[in-house]
Amino acid sequence: MTASFSPSQMAKLATPVPRYTSYPTAPHFTPDVSNLTYREWLHAMQPGSRLSLYVHIPFCDTLCWFCGCNTRMIKKYTPIGPYLDALEKEIAAVAANLPGGCSVTHIHWGGGSPTILQPEDIIRLNAAIHSAFPLTRTCDFAVEIDPRGLDDGRLDALAEAGLTRASIGVQDFDPEVQKAINRFQSFEETRSAVEGLRQRGVTSLNIDLLYGLPHQTMRAMLKSLEAVLTLRPDRLALFGYAHVPWMKKHQEMIPTEALPGMPERVECAERAAERLVEAGYIRIGHDHFALPTDSLAIAAGNGTLRRNFQGYTTDDSDCMIGLGASSIGQFPQGFVQNETGGQAYERRINESGLAVARGLAVSAEDRLRGDAIESLMCKFQLDLVALRTRHGAIAEALKPEIAALLAKEDASWFDVKPDGFDVTVQGRPFIRLVAAHFDSYLPRGTGRHSTAM
Repeated sequence: MTASFSPSQMAKLATPVPRYTSYPTAPHFTPDVSNLTYREWLHAMQPGSRLSLYVHIPFCDTLCWFCGCNTRMIKKYTPIGPYLDALEKEIAAVAANLPGGCSVTHIHWGGGSPTILQPEDIIRLNAAIHSAFPLTRTCDFAVEIDPRGLDDGRLDALAEAGLTRASIGVQDFDPEVQKAINRFQSFEETRSAVEGLRQRGVTSLNIDLLYGLPHQTMRAMLKSLEAVLTLRPDRLALFGYAHVPWMKKHQEMIPTEALPGMPERVECAERAAERLVEAGYIRIGHDHFALPTDSLAIAAGNGTLRRNFQGYTTDDSDCMIGLGASSIGQFPQGFVQNETGGQAYERRINESGLAVARGLAVSAEDRLRGDAIESLMCKFQLDLVALRTRHGAIAEALKPEIAALLAKEDASWFDVKPDGFDVTVQGRPFIRLVAAHFDSYLPRGTGRHSTAM
């Protein structure tokens, strides 16, 4: 057991809570939000609004057993053509429902594996986006990259499309761990991808690592981290593996007895974070790290860091538009989510141009609580004065909840202020638990979540 955490604190870190990439969280979405709602929200956007686009490519050629994403394994390229046809129709339909003068400031292609696309389809999808939406001159274009099978043709196509930021999944280089999660990826493949991207002018590079994987030891994880550090990524995300086989049946392939216990998870996370700070990275929020010159570190320093479905971000757009199967959009009025299944998504797009299956219209209280939770996750602070300024007198409703939290949890977690509190270094590992205290949906929900660390 790590010296810095007591048995009771370890038990708290094992508590299931949301990751809070949104509030309210997706398990609370309902079918009450429809295509009709979505059109109304698109029409209600102000002319000149800044848009963020998330484009989901839900295909992989192998299934990683640790994966928690909405994805589909395919052995042939054939299903991708009809999916891209539907995606182009959705792009056109969304653009047609927006007022004039809107422009795109951020684009993110996620998966699945977006780099499963053939070079000509990368160009095709990019052209569809450019023809439908005006892009700002400084638009940030990010793509999730699978180094396995990433060839010069795909790299050239991404560069031609204007890629500015790449995110590469590594997880762990240890052979035993890779076998247990069915993801075989060498350091050489990863280094080749990094070099190819940088040679083509990609100026920001993120790498993802996971702790808590089956058969993973601290020694093996730190060895993987040292290899990653030789690549000097601009950003690095250190996620805890979320074992949720009740949601993702393929995770049943991972034997529960091979998973590290909470003390081992915590020690891996803490030691890796210490090593990253030693290497010159700044700790960002709960689980991200960035070089001081990276925009994420700059945003954390000046108080403009945000959090959305992609995690910590500099994206300050007025709304996020989700495109593709299972994609989630976020608007001032609430959330929309497309059909999860690819065929259902394609059918609905071909019928009406849109494919919303569920969502949630948010209340004034939801906005207040979402703001408070995002401030905790990004700034480690809750400031009632700032919340009153943005939300009015309704912010007073949080006062008794703040008092109850401070009375319930360890005093060392908090630096108490006249109108709120800051979360101390000792309290930061527990930040998801602190945020959950202000989640009014959690006690009445039926969703199951991963552990707090």
